Amino acid sequence: MDFTHDVIIIGGGPVGMGLAIELGQRGVTCAVVERFPEPQPIPKGQNLTQRTLEHIDAWGCEPEMRKARLMPRGVANGGLVTYGNLLSGYAYEWLPREGVQPYYGQKVDRMPQYCTEGVLRDRVAEVGGVEVFYGWTFDALTQDADGVTVEISEWEGESKRQLRGRYAAGCDGSRSMVREAAGITQTLRDHDRLMVLLVFKSPELHELLGQQYEERSFYNALNPDLNGYWLFLGRVDGNSEWFFHAPVPLGTTAENTDFKAFMHRAVGQEFDLDFSHIGLWDLRVAIADNYRNGRVFIAGDAAHSHPPYGGYGINTGFEDARNLGWKLAAELQGWAGPKLIDSYDEERRPVFASTAGDFIEKFIEEDREFLSKYSPDKDRDEFEREWLARNEGATEVFAFEPNYEGSTIIGGSGSPSALGDHRFEARAGHHLAPRAMSDGRTTYQALTRGFTLFAFDADPGLVDDIENAAKDAGMPLKTVRDTCDGERRDYGAHLILVRPDGFVGWAGNEGDANAIVARAVGSAS
Repeated sequence: MDFTHDVIIIGGGPVGMGLAIELGQRGVTCAVVERFPEPQPIPKGQNLTQRTLEHIDAWGCEPEMRKARLMPRGVANGGLVTYGNLLSGYAYEWLPREGVQPYYGQKVDRMPQYCTEGVLRDRVAEVGGVEVFYGWTFDALTQDADGVTVEISEWEGESKRQLRGRYAAGCDGSRSMVREAAGITQTLRDHDRLMVLLVFKSPELHELLGQQYEERSFYNALNPDLNGYWLFLGRVDGNSEWFFHAPVPLGTTAENTDFKAFMHRAVGQEFDLDFSHIGLWDLRVAIADNYRNGRVFIAGDAAHSHPPYGGYGINTGFEDARNLGWKLAAELQGWAGPKLIDSYDEERRPVFASTAGDFIEKFIEEDREFLSKYSPDKDRDEFEREWLARNEGATEVFAFEPNYEGSTIIGGSGSPSALGDHRFEARAGHHLAPRAMSDGRTTYQALTRGFTLFAFDADPGLVDDIENAAKDAGMPLKTVRDTCDGERRDYGAHLILVRPDGFVGWAGNEGDANAIVARAVGSAS
């Protein structure tokens, strides 16, 4: 069978569409197989970080994404943590992501996943070389030394088709059929908790919260009975629509539970509400044991899944797509070294493991420990003192800084992790923070789709050598020259090689040009 596409993507949610755009913009032909003709109107995946909006910008639809938001401007993207119930009066600010804004080229935003999907679907329709099969489902795949054959069928019909690609990518969610078909195993940490997702409308709740707190995007209640797990309330449109996650007893169903009374207890007061969705799911952390098997890759929830604590899910999936996309394109276009494609798993999997362990599960453990020690019923003065001190000097936002230190294509003594810190210093393996240039742009605005070499009063001989080494390797490279004045001094380097995904591949003032390029493309011995 002849190849129908370079890459077959199964799953046309945000991650699958993002990967298709990333590849299509690089001249790689793709097929996207997506069961649902229209995005499903369930408001998950709301929080879009600064880094995610950098991806959206790179995919050519940042203005359209901003226009699609439902939340009014001016509502803080972070939230409040409360004690007992949402209206208890004990509250502190939590996860204000605006605090790291200077280190990114785009601002945070917030919208339900179906809005994000709609914008990405529109953008996919504009990108050449991407064919979308809406209303089709994945059945099976086989792979050989040259490619992958994917069998699909109409979701509500009888037609069947075969697609043939050089590679396939499963972006089909936490119950990924592609992951299973490719024989990729996963490790589960089951928290033995059943969770409910409630979506409802209630203008009255907007008024109740507004009487007690400044407006926030979400509210978490720490109830002593829940052993560290949250009652999590989030806004959808800013005034009337809400979503709510919470643990419920095993055996709970929509039929045997009064969820209206449940919500009243969680909030701490009765109010009018009208449910539009009630869903149940198991709280667990899952990570695939490898993100690749042969010519089949997985990304997003197919590769990793976790509780919706902190809004990491959709953002982590987008980073998967951006990381995998440029590396697959390099492989297909012939300039990838033998180690480049394997660096996708090497870089992304440890970052998720760190996200789950160092952030999401750590939140649960810290809250559980606090609740076991302090209570206003035991000692109100002690509780109030410790409660007010809980978030003093909080570092979660600044400490969440995914990086690829020590990966094969970065080098160094570190290891990829979600733990880091935000600096303007240019560090190999870290995201490059924007600094002002003399022409009025920022370095973020000067980035190119390939590699970008920033030369700030750099040794012209070394610049020439890197450019020649890149040309010999077939590596796409553009050099951006400027003086090393003003904010650019913050980088601490005269030369900075930035990868296609915005991470620093190498930074310094001197070095071996051939070795620098060889490592960046995965050819270093």
